[in-house]
Amino acid sequence: MDRLVNKVAVIYGSGGVGATVAKVFAAEGAKVYLVGRNQEKVNGIADSVKGPGTIVPAILDALDENAVELHLKRVIKESGKIDVSFNAIGLPQTGHQGTAFVELSVENFLKPISIYSQSHFITARAAANHMVRQGNGLILMNTPSPSRISVPFMGGMPSAWSSVEALSRTISAECGAKGVRSVCILTSAMPDTPLIDEVYTLHANAHGIDYNQFHAVMESKTHTKRLTSILDLAKAAVYLASDDGVAITGTILNLTSGIVVN
Repeated sequence: MDRLVNKVAVIYGSGGVGATVAKVFAAEGAKVYLVGRNQEKVNGIADSVKGPGTIVPAILDALDENAVELHLKRVIKESGKIDVSFNAIGLPQTGHQGTAFVELSVENFLKPISIYSQSHFITARAAANHMVRQGNGLILMNTPSPSRISVPFMGGMPSAWSSVEALSRTISAECGAKGVRSVCILTSAMPDTPLIDEVYTLHANAHGIDYNQFHAVMESKTHTKRLTSILDLAKAAVYLASDDGVAITGTILNLTSGIVVN
């Protein structure tokens, strides 16, 4: 425990992933600035933490370049640094997943690519500017396995996630010599995420099976017959953000239990 004492992290997104990583980081001693768009939600997450770290809530849209920059300047002014930036934003999937490629509109194909690429670029660039000056820092991202393997009815999501992975590698290549690391955590579908009911239902309907059957198919694709949990991701993020993870950059950390084998 307390592997992140004196670390300062900014997490964008207060959904299942962002909230869990924020709580686990705080439990390990970090000061976490949790950014979301729902005041009541981020306040509730912050209030649920009982030390040793803290969560400081903030409201903004991670697609708003000026808002992200201003918030990060406040973080630096208050805490003196930023050690970790993690973009965990999500997008409702109806209209994106579950639609056959030949029936997909250009708008629905491009929307996730635009949103994910833009948001990750904005938050990563803002963090990198400060991290380069301070000589260290970690930029974290998360993508699911369809960024690496072909799966039906995914729409533009694989292209969106692949662009995030490419951005992560670019950041490491350009900023690594100045002490900035960039790592993408690769996961399977995570059954404990709030979006999973929507996603599984869309895919089950597209395949003509029920929800439980689709879940069983997803589990069967892993070597361990177990899908990634949000806590698995959060623990991996702690490792990467701690002093133990300093040699890892410019790559993905594979938590897919064998769905993706490099």
